[in-house]
Amino acid sequence: MPFDIARVRGLFGTLTDGFVHADGPAGSLVPERVVSAVSTALTRPIGNAGGVFPASQRADQMRESARLAVADLVGGDPTGVVLGPNMTSLTYAMSRALAKSWQPGDQVVVSRLDHDANIRPWVQAAGQLGVDVRWAEIDVETCELPDYQYDNLIGPRTKLVAVTAASNAVGTRPDVRAIADRAHAGGALVYVDAVHAAAHVPLDMATLGADFLAVSAYKWCGPHIGAVVAAPGLLEGLRPDKLLPSPDRVPDRFETGTPAFELFPGVAAAVDHLADLVPSTGLADRRHRILASMAGVESYEASLLQRLDAGLRQIPGVSVLGRAQHRTPTVSLLVKGLPPRQVVTELLRHGVCAWDGDYYARELMDALGVNELGGATRLGLAHYTSVAEVDHILDAVASATA
Repeated sequence: MPFDIARVRGLFGTLTDGFVHADGPAGSLVPERVVSAVSTALTRPIGNAGGVFPASQRADQMRESARLAVADLVGGDPTGVVLGPNMTSLTYAMSRALAKSWQPGDQVVVSRLDHDANIRPWVQAAGQLGVDVRWAEIDVETCELPDYQYDNLIGPRTKLVAVTAASNAVGTRPDVRAIADRAHAGGALVYVDAVHAAAHVPLDMATLGADFLAVSAYKWCGPHIGAVVAAPGLLEGLRPDKLLPSPDRVPDRFETGTPAFELFPGVAAAVDHLADLVPSTGLADRRHRILASMAGVESYEASLLQRLDAGLRQIPGVSVLGRAQHRTPTVSLLVKGLPPRQVVTELLRHGVCAWDGDYYARELMDALGVNELGGATRLGLAHYTSVAEVDHILDAVASATA
């Protein structure tokens, strides 16, 4: 079915504030469905998990529903879904658990394309153990991450390859499967940051070749809850740091402290929201509805990106960073003579919300040589962005450069 942007925008009460929200890569808007799920959860008693009374059983059910929803989103096993406050905290915990088996002279491979949350935990763990860090470099002209370079980066002592499914700064979607196949051939595990990708494309762990896949619900219209998904058997072999009385079963052993149970219904509601963006006649299974719906989102957003990218490149004084073949609708740009903070301030005067800086893609921005300029200006579109808003963004950028 065609993507009905009018219907989709009607799901968001937050779109009535008068701004064009091109700040999605830093956190998406929340539809009424998610707001209702969280607020309704708070109207009933919620206890801590593991008890025999109804309020505790309600907390258990909320967590299990969130795990099932995340599993449906990425094609994983709900008993392998680890929930936490955010992807960064979870990745630090996973890095510590995985590093317990590393030895001096082992290797990890990270990329310049990634968000720092999929770089620094691995670099820091390696540094503490005498493990070598190898870097996959980007093509500075296109912002592609060539997969062939991994032939020379992965060796017999490579323990882990960390790579993004999509850059949160320039939108590049590298060939994760080609990288994962090389990693697995060398006996290494693959940790995929799909935080940015999940909002824009259908995800399937098996297709990607991901041993671990990380997502964050606030990037796809949910609350601030992160998740890392892996095969339960793989998690069974890891011994994370935990409190002695806390559960030792998988995935509970990775979830330290008392979670925000009231936010878990928002996670499930956000996945349901994605599954229903493009109504799929005859598809009752949520996993299949997600795949169909997100394919529609990907196609719709590709048309928006083409319009935005082409328009920006026609504005005098504007330089768009990269031109990767496969991208999410995410663009970083420079305006001649204007620091990025001044650019976003000018855009705000025209009602456009945008970001400046490095967006935690520090290595990428260093490789492109723009951090010394204050980073870049980022425009991020979403499934609730209209064509008229894209045109308004282009007019605002043109006015800022005049």
